[in-house]
Amino acid sequence: MRGEANGRPLIIGVTGNIATGKSTVAAMLATLGADVIDADEVAHQTMRPGAEVHARVVDAFGPQILTPSGEIDRKALGAIVFGNPEALTRLEVIVHPTTLEKIDRRITGSRADVVAVEAIKLLESGLSDVCESVWVTTCRRAQQIERLVSHRKLREDEARRRVDAQGPQHEKVARADVVIDNSGPLSVTRAQVEAAWQRVVAEAG
Repeated sequence: MRGEANGRPLIIGVTGNIATGKSTVAAMLATLGADVIDADEVAHQTMRPGAEVHARVVDAFGPQILTPSGEIDRKALGAIVFGNPEALTRLEVIVHPTTLEKIDRRITGSRADVVAVEAIKLLESGLSDVCESVWVTTCRRAQQIERLVSHRKLREDEARRRVDAQGPQHEKVARADVVIDNSGPLSVTRAQVEAAWQRVVAEAG
């Protein structure tokens, strides 16, 4: 299944707007044998104290985003950048290049036949260009807000701002090879994931 020319695995990109179920789908792909790379976690690693990216983020957004231990408080940083396109772009310019390099190294070093890259900015960052199959998760807007409130403990007004700060879901769906509707029971989501996995893996040969 791995590419004969470069030995790289089959790459599935998993994306979708906030709280639509990307992590749920990625976890299901892991149970099917994929090596899952969480782009958000990789980005978080690049911002650890002592790293160049950490210093640049603090310079850009101020020491108020730091916890007492010197870590970047992701909730405090999110409060600044979500709903502020200019601030979000500034953060992405700092964090994305190093994050993409780390993800590429992870892909190259993986021994799995299939790697799934979970990334909310998969399409915007160009990560989708290296993916053989792009999967987009969807659900209803009310469900996104409910999940942010119940799982991430955001206030409802904060949750609404996070959801509304992103582009329309239909724009991502239009660029998808596979659409996973995560608005129903997990069993229904799992059935979609397993069917798409079998199809994509079979097509890859």
